Amino acid sequence: FKAPSGDHPALYRDLLRTNRVHWIAEEPPAELVREKMMECHFRFRHQMALVPCVLTLNQDGSVWVTLVKPARAITPGQFAVFYKGDECLGSGKILRMGPSVYTLQQGKTREESPKKEEIDKIEPAT
Repeated sequence: FKAPSGDHPALYRDLLRTNRVHWIAEEPPAELVREKMMECHFRFRHQMALVPCVLTLNQDGSVWVTLVKPARAITPGQFAVFYKGDECLGSGKILRMGPSVYTLQQGKTREESPKKEEIDKIEPAT
């Protein structure tokens, strides 16, 4: 799939799954074990800003990562790196991703779907 523009909704996702996470200090963090969920921050490119997220621990040690707002161009094979404050908690390879913002928008009923003018702003006609 080639998106028509660099910020097309098809490039944005807010859910991904990693393989078994390699935790640095605690394996896995006590809060995550106790609550099965934990708020933290994440990035998947070295220089990118940290994105708030919620981790959900799976039985096999992998995690689902739910981002507070969708991030652009997440790709399987990249590493998701997790932080709490300044501390790096660990990382896992991205295996799967949830539906794109574009796909989620397509799934809305006609009443909820964006008006044509809004779509034209997102996808300029060629």
